[in-house]
Amino acid sequence: MTSVPHFPVIIVGGGQAGLSVSHNLKKQGVGHLVLEKNRIGHSWRNDRWDSFCLVTPNWQCRLPDYPYQGSDPTGYMVKDEIVSYLEGFAEMVKPPIREGVAVTRLSRGAHGGFDLETGDGPMTADQVVVATGGYDIPIVPPYAHALSRDIVQMHSVDYRNPDQLPPGAVLVVGSGQSGVQIMEDLYIAGRQVHLCVGPAPRSPRRYRGKDATEWLMEMGYYQLTVDKHPLGDRAKEKTNHYMSGRAGGHEIDLRRFALQGVKLHGSMAGMDGTTVRFADDLAKNLDDADEVYVSIRRDIDAYIAKAGLDAPEEPPFVPVWAPDGTPDAIDCAAEGISAIVWAIGFRPNYGWIELPAFDGRGNPKFRRGVSPVDGLYFIGLPWLNTWGSGRFLGVAEDSAYLAEVMRARIDARQPVAA
Repeated sequence: MTSVPHFPVIIVGGGQAGLSVSHNLKKQGVGHLVLEKNRIGHSWRNDRWDSFCLVTPNWQCRLPDYPYQGSDPTGYMVKDEIVSYLEGFAEMVKPPIREGVAVTRLSRGAHGGFDLETGDGPMTADQVVVATGGYDIPIVPPYAHALSRDIVQMHSVDYRNPDQLPPGAVLVVGSGQSGVQIMEDLYIAGRQVHLCVGPAPRSPRRYRGKDATEWLMEMGYYQLTVDKHPLGDRAKEKTNHYMSGRAGGHEIDLRRFALQGVKLHGSMAGMDGTTVRFADDLAKNLDDADEVYVSIRRDIDAYIAKAGLDAPEEPPFVPVWAPDGTPDAIDCAAEGISAIVWAIGFRPNYGWIELPAFDGRGNPKFRRGVSPVDGLYFIGLPWLNTWGSGRFLGVAEDSAYLAEVMRARIDARQPVAA
């Protein structure tokens, strides 16, 4: 009878979070195995559009013992550079990894550990780290099925470049980071673009002589932990601020794009045939995004004044455009819209985890990544501990903490010598 392979720790997911945990477990001398259903760097390589680049500057790429070492720390890596950075990190870590192996079931084992069903057969582990991220299932609303089949529909995860879409105008739904950057990609290509503007906030790019992220780092924002955040756990639900790293980095002011010909609409409210309907919230969503933008500038101003810093002054923000009688519905055929790109996010898929590790909304429960299920951990999620937890910035600290917790758990269960 073939025995089931057992490991002290199994890490599910071989992205930057899983590899960071592997690196720190190796430093702690803890045996483990990484299972990656695709290959290292898959999502960066396969699930991003051609012109994709980081929104945060390269100096924020701080994987454990492997910070960005290129010649452009204030620049923004493009897709191929991100893949190379992650592959270089993997080469340094040399993780015990099996690529092309998916985990389809995780449950509590008979002896207190965990049972895993995988593409390589059953396995068991004393501890398990879930490093699969939260971008598993592309969100498309149910009413999308009511749209005429003459109009191509695509989710942002499948978008690569404007030539992929049929000739004509394009409606982009969603104004988070992906939506506004795809809108700009289409606009630069000369396409007529319509954009459904949601409630996402926006951020300055450069302000008073520095990238806003540099000011926020100095101000301690990226060191703020979720337990001290004014919103507490609700911070995890907040949409990221939109801006761009393209062509050296710049702000994205949707009002300016409106002046340049992009047609802005409120949030998507429904569709039927060739008709799409919008909520009456465009003005509010633009105003709310600008209020966040201005509040960040105010916070930086206050920091500069309090610290007595010499920084160049900038004129106050003045809106350059305002909606005036925008339609609550349009006919795609009349507008020449041949395609819709959905950019309204993703849902995580934790259906394979058969453990009481989730709240009533299906979100994983944890404190700094440590689940209430003994021996189970999560990593790579926004606000796991800080804003940078779901990014290259904060995963080093998070993974080091979890490796220490796992090492301590192993030590506590070792038999005491006579």
